[in-house]
Amino acid sequence: MTAQQTIAQAKQRVQRNAQRKLFRQSQLAARKTAELSQKAAAVLVKAVSYAFGMIAGLAGGAALLPVILVIALVAAILGSPFGILFSNEPTPNAMPLNVAVGRLNMELADTLESLQTGDYDSIDLQGSGPDWREVVAVFAVKTAGASDGVDVAALTPDRVDRLRAVFWDMCVITSTVETINHHGTDGGTGWTERILHITITPKSADDMRTAYAMTAKQNSALDDLLSELSTMELLLTDLAAQTEKVRELVKNLPDNLAPERRAVVENACKLVGKISYFWGGKSLVLGWDSRWGTLQKVWAEGNSTTGTYRPYGLDCSGFVDWVFYNASGGAYVLGHGGGATMQHSCCTPISWADAIPGDLVFYPEDSHVGIVGGWDEAGNLLIVHCASSCNCVVITDASGFTAIGRPLYYAEC
Repeated sequence: MTAQQTIAQAKQRVQRNAQRKLFRQSQLAARKTAELSQKAAAVLVKAVSYAFGMIAGLAGGAALLPVILVIALVAAILGSPFGILFSNEPTPNAMPLNVAVGRLNMELADTLESLQTGDYDSIDLQGSGPDWREVVAVFAVKTAGASDGVDVAALTPDRVDRLRAVFWDMCVITSTVETINHHGTDGGTGWTERILHITITPKSADDMRTAYAMTAKQNSALDDLLSELSTMELLLTDLAAQTEKVRELVKNLPDNLAPERRAVVENACKLVGKISYFWGGKSLVLGWDSRWGTLQKVWAEGNSTTGTYRPYGLDCSGFVDWVFYNASGGAYVLGHGGGATMQHSCCTPISWADAIPGDLVFYPEDSHVGIVGGWDEAGNLLIVHCASSCNCVVITDASGFTAIGRPLYYAEC
């Protein structure tokens, strides 16, 4: 076999093996997985070419054994900027890419909240954050494409720190306060208007080529990743990607758990860590809602964040609505979208000892709602809920929840 034939066969094997590893997903996510597989294939071809450049000097240019060449190619791809394609794969001590992005969106929300805290008559926000697809592409090239770079196939805490640094390099926020003195009319008392102006100036991937002094090889890899932004988007909106805590909870669900209950818990877990808390945030969308993460003004009354700008997400009852809507394939909205009180009214009271995954729990006066997800090692209940205190969907113990109910939905299934 010639070296050219060996290389050609190795390319095919790498593409097949990489796609198998990238796209092992549940049947529920099969359609999205197929779409991601098709789009990622084009990028993987480019990744193979990039990887060959990294190992061209092996064995003094002599042909390598096919198995060795495949191993070397896989290692080279994982260690290259294209390793970002594998970043949603389950890896110990690492978080999926879209969970890392969700965490950084929450940091953006915290930053905006601190700026908007004050006695202002109105808030004006101009601009928006950078395109996360470009942020991820720049991060991958800067981190793995440098001569002393490290891989991005697993987002361990230090990699997330590097992603954070790139995001804030590409997201410039400034603020000013405009004071307008209004004179009183007909002898009346005047008043002072204070307007907070916040400007977000995003930087593009092209801006960062110069800012980071990218090499020709880095620029070439960035071009390849930017040519497949739709693939990046699928990685960012991948609901099948799970953290270790989520995988453990789902794995420990009772074998005899009714399928409709399992669907509720699994759908609840899909959003853990990925979206921000947003007062009044609702979504009756099957799958990922394109509004999530975009900066929007909080329009619902009755909260300290009302009138401020935050990345869009869900509130506690909106999260429960989304979960049951998706678990039922869009056929059911618990409480008809009326909030936690209406959701509670659609439940039968039960004892805590009778709790089963998929039941609902409530704070006093229905001020908060969550979903029973399972039990920890000590047998204590675990609750999946969208918590304002954590600014995201989390899995916690049952602290603060004082009532429990069984949704009538299960009796109707």
